[in-house]
Amino acid sequence: MSAGEAPARPTLDGLLAVLRLEREGEGRYTASCLATEGPVVPGAQMIAQAIVAATAEAQGKRVTSIHSNFARTGRADQPVTLEVDKFHEGRSLASITVTVTQGERRLARSLVLLGADEADVIRHDSEPPATGGPDASAAQDSHLEGHEQRTVGAVDVFDPALVGPPELQYWSRWATDRTERDVAQALLTWASTNSFIGTAMRPHEGVGLSRAHRNLSTGVLSHALFFHDDFAAGEWLLYSLRSTFTGGGRAFGVGEVFTEDGRLVATCTQESMIRPMTGGAL
Repeated sequence: MSAGEAPARPTLDGLLAVLRLEREGEGRYTASCLATEGPVVPGAQMIAQAIVAATAEAQGKRVTSIHSNFARTGRADQPVTLEVDKFHEGRSLASITVTVTQGERRLARSLVLLGADEADVIRHDSEPPATGGPDASAAQDSHLEGHEQRTVGAVDVFDPALVGPPELQYWSRWATDRTERDVAQALLTWASTNSFIGTAMRPHEGVGLSRAHRNLSTGVLSHALFFHDDFAAGEWLLYSLRSTFTGGGRAFGVGEVFTEDGRLVATCTQESMIRPMTGGAL
């Protein structure tokens, strides 16, 4: 790459490649990393890889929830190791811990609950917000080639001058026909992680994502997903996010993910960090 030339945009094929884990021994996998906006390992990647590793270890069960905490940043130009510990595995449920490391550095740890498919005893779910569908929403840039995202309404979480409620809805679709359940869950995960901080900033004039990593220090501290129902990896999904609390250098949000026909397929929560950088001021 010549001086001044922009780096190539990461691709969906590159993302799917980092989901191909190499088994190095009992409960131990290695994988490459995907560089997106910077030189660090994306948190979404580590969650997605933990889903794939846990699914491989508890064959025949699907991930129903995953809770991930992030301790350190890692380098995207180096591979990661995933160490899987089976806390419990029975006929219908399994609980697995996945720790992501680089060398001696522990980067993240996920607690994964898996379960066998079961029939409904009773069923209900949330109603999706009215959006007019993906065709009525505005296209926005994606950091990944092969990923399409459309924002509902006139919203720009990067612009500090645009103030609104602590809510955000967007449609997301991946250009793939992959049918594996863990791949679909991994791609939903990737699209779920990056918008909670911007959602928390919306009500506050003069604060937007354009200030992140400049004079505001932001980052994901923990992220949890609950998978309720099946969905296709390449279908349109509506993400409806709401920031319920922001203060003390922290932000917390809840999100629901719906199919285009209105089924609730996942719920996610995130705790993130928003604080001044050293030398920066609000």
